[in-house]
Amino acid sequence: MNFRNTRARLTVAAIGATVAGTLAFGAAPASAAASNGYVSGSGYTYDDWNDEGTVSTASHTKSNVSCLWQKILWAEGATESDGSTYDDADVDGVFGSNTKYTTKKLQSRWGLTADGIVGKKTFTKAGSKLTNSRYVNYDSNRVYILTYKGSKHSFPVYRGQTGKWSFYESNKLRAAGYDYRSCA
Repeated sequence: MNFRNTRARLTVAAIGATVAGTLAFGAAPASAAASNGYVSGSGYTYDDWNDEGTVSTASHTKSNVSCLWQKILWAEGATESDGSTYDDADVDGVFGSNTKYTTKKLQSRWGLTADGIVGKKTFTKAGSKLTNSRYVNYDSNRVYILTYKGSKHSFPVYRGQTGKWSFYESNKLRAAGYDYRSCA
């Protein structure tokens, strides 16, 4: 292909870069997030939670990911060891014995291995309950807004331009980090 001037070459290069960027953004697989320090993803949002790290009494025990998981337990109306329903007071970002017990009950209800460890299969099942994916442009950044639709409650979750997921807890937006805890 012979281009006669610099402007034509630059135009074709710009169009090519735009198309390549669009395809990469739309088709990129989700990335493993525990190593990133956050629940994160890229491309489409439907599979972002399919490759998350492990959260349990032995792994990322005190973290915002534990807090996000506890919000999921609340949304699902999961049953605690004392027979009560998991509620807002239980959402503290500490994956202790109560959270482990409640996780086992939910895993059993979902037809998963009830080991009390939130790993790939459990996160994948939770991710399948994300609905109403839409995005908004906020300060020149694309932010995806989804709803976690549990069997009892729903709550919004967000994926920012960098791929990091966040959620509201105690009326504050919290990044779903593996290695720190800012939840109450």
